[in-house]
Amino acid sequence: MTKSDPFYKKVTTVLFGLVLFVYILSTLADILIPLAFSILIAILLNPLCNRFLGLGLPRVLSILLTLLITFVLLGGLFYFLSFQIIQFGEMMPQLKDRLVQLLSDLQQYVKHTFGVSIQRQTQYLKEAATGNKALVGQTISSALGIFGLLFLMPVYVFLLLFYKTLILDFFFEVFARKDSQSVAEIIQETKSAIQSYVVGLLIETSIVAVLNVTALVILGVPYGILLGVIGAFLNMIPYIGGAIAVLLPVLMAMVTKDGFTTQLGIIGAYVLIQFIDNNILVPRVVSSKVQINALVSIIVVLLGGALWGVAGMFLAILFVAFLKIIFDRIDALKPLGRLLGDQAPLRPKQGIKKVLGK
Repeated sequence: MTKSDPFYKKVTTVLFGLVLFVYILSTLADILIPLAFSILIAILLNPLCNRFLGLGLPRVLSILLTLLITFVLLGGLFYFLSFQIIQFGEMMPQLKDRLVQLLSDLQQYVKHTFGVSIQRQTQYLKEAATGNKALVGQTISSALGIFGLLFLMPVYVFLLLFYKTLILDFFFEVFARKDSQSVAEIIQETKSAIQSYVVGLLIETSIVAVLNVTALVILGVPYGILLGVIGAFLNMIPYIGGAIAVLLPVLMAMVTKDGFTTQLGIIGAYVLIQFIDNNILVPRVVSSKVQINALVSIIVVLLGGALWGVAGMFLAILFVAFLKIIFDRIDALKPLGRLLGDQAPLRPKQGIKKVLGK
């Protein structure tokens, strides 16, 4: 494709390439998702690995010690939550009975309010259940895939840390010698941005988890520790995770408690926590060097969810941040970088003022 080619040809080529790229991402999701998370984890663990290397330890031993420390920390977290998980499993029969009673009351309410018979409601539920069989199968398949990830990702991370010099050398060899400085700056800035973002995100998640757990325990919600931690991890999904996180303790309160006082207390507490998170924690703790505006963030999170599910929602922001770093370094793509960012021009051009009516 050259500059002299007609516009429709350029657009067709770009659209075809985009469709092919999305198709590959969707088709190879089972391979690319663990690889993407492994790259992210490898970048995050690289400073610790370098510290062991600086002590004179062999590369293999340094990587193994880094992975061992990571496994110990994650194992401690799961051990801490295991008691709540076991208790939750033991109480499942009682929760099921209570849920059935709530559904029966809801059916009676719908019957008297909207005139829909219980038989018709049951038919609707059966039709919905039949339509969701494929979804259940996909969920089981995804669960098995996650089980496989637990064994595959450590291997990926080990190999990425072991061959990081070879991988970096490849990027410098691909581009011309005159571009080596730009390549080095892009790689360094990307690494710093990802490390800054993820470390800040983990600190933010820990603080939100403490706030969630404190609120749920005070309100007397069963399994408040487990639900609070799960809610904090869901909060890592921008703009959407927080809304989903509040539903879990609300549903638990509906099943285990009478009235609506506890549910209203949960909603009020989570609104306050979200206010603290969005206005204090995110600006001061999640100090990412690449700022993406809210409109782009919401769009890419939804697109990532449609493509790769929950994993895609989380990875979407990092992917766009990586693209912005590249766009900001290439003169022809700088307008795209500014479009992704959250800084409006201080002095709008005259044409913009005219369009805005100023």
